[in-house]
Amino acid sequence: MSNTENIILTNEIMNFIEKSPVCFQAVENISDILLSKGYRRLYESEAWDLKPGEKCFVVRNNSSVIGFKLPENIPGSFMIIASHSDSPTFKIKPNPEIVIENNYIKLNVEKYGGMIYTSWLDKPLSVAGRIVVKSDSGVETKCVNIDRDLLSIPSLAIHMNREVNDGYKFNPQKDMLPLFGDSHNGHKSFLDLIAAEAEVTVEDILGTDLFLYNRMKGSIWGRDSEYFSCPRIDNLESAYLSLKALLNSEPTGAVQMLCVFDNEEVGSGTKQGAKSTFLYDTVMRIAEDLGFSNYSKLQKILASSFMVSADNGHAVHPNYIEMSCPTNRPYMNGGVLIKYNAQQKYTTDAVSEGIFKRICEKGGAEYQEYVNRSDILGGSTLGNLSGEHVSINTVDVGAAQLAMHSAYETAGVNDTGCIYKSFKEFYSSEIIVKSDTSYEIV
Repeated sequence: MSNTENIILTNEIMNFIEKSPVCFQAVENISDILLSKGYRRLYESEAWDLKPGEKCFVVRNNSSVIGFKLPENIPGSFMIIASHSDSPTFKIKPNPEIVIENNYIKLNVEKYGGMIYTSWLDKPLSVAGRIVVKSDSGVETKCVNIDRDLLSIPSLAIHMNREVNDGYKFNPQKDMLPLFGDSHNGHKSFLDLIAAEAEVTVEDILGTDLFLYNRMKGSIWGRDSEYFSCPRIDNLESAYLSLKALLNSEPTGAVQMLCVFDNEEVGSGTKQGAKSTFLYDTVMRIAEDLGFSNYSKLQKILASSFMVSADNGHAVHPNYIEMSCPTNRPYMNGGVLIKYNAQQKYTTDAVSEGIFKRICEKGGAEYQEYVNRSDILGGSTLGNLSGEHVSINTVDVGAAQLAMHSAYETAGVNDTGCIYKSFKEFYSSEIIVKSDTSYEIV
């Protein structure tokens, strides 16, 4: 792809991210896009009655989604790309308002995932998520986004903390509570604001899952416009690029599947996380409706299946070059990042590495390797957790980025096109297991 095409694609990603302040809106936007492209929405509580050649998707918890295209015949495999919808942030606690000296009002929050605290200071923030409200016969959920600058977490002036640049240990209960407003003139409560946005009454609200988000706009920058920065690049970049690749790939003899899971940043151990049965349940229902749920038939198909676990990794940092592995030096705009870990935090092994590299070569996508320094503990991601229920060959990949888990992250413009090409080629491919030692990519 040309630099102009990569810039266009990067702007698409930033626009998607801006419309997806938290996981619920991300999945809502993915669902709307799938519907607009002719995908049928399924519900786990209803019969699916799937037919060969159909395009469908299913949502769990409003925060995870699986979309798929079925082949015209019994599939030879499942070709899956998995990413996640959540990012580190702060969750609004129940009864959040704290009045300070009859003047300020701040909101009580708790951290979600591992973030860089300082990156949240002195930024325009707001609140998005979902609420649960009374309905005529029970309850229903509503997505909410206060689409304006609403909050900020002011830093303490250096005059009052002269040692702040020498190192300071932030306390999330004290230092990271956002300022909401003043307490004069019979102020509206936080829930009043949420209720008005959702067009319900405060009394109707029975539960909330509300989070802070950074409202800073995305930006393409650098000498040759080679970098971009915005919130939540990790991991909405992967989610959007895998969605676009699925939509633009021609049908094959495989089930082409997109998975976007929630709660990766807190371990995935929820009903909607990669560690849940969501993927397994979806695979089994497809198998039952298409007539290959017999154990031996299904196992034969899964043996030829493949997952790309797509989650970003760390580029060499220009100011901290010593923090990267001495022999594996990934850079932004260096191509798709293939991630390795001897402790199996990442799923990549020699077989999945080789298969994915061949797919990259077929699609004209450059690639590079990422491994942690041996004395630095790395994080885990989606592939090894989803493999607990659906065990197939899996490779961990992503984009090389800087400032991961900051409220404002940075990645490479040209990598967006490179990753897209690799994902599109992946969905266009099938893997045939010839023996325990031979795999054919068609």
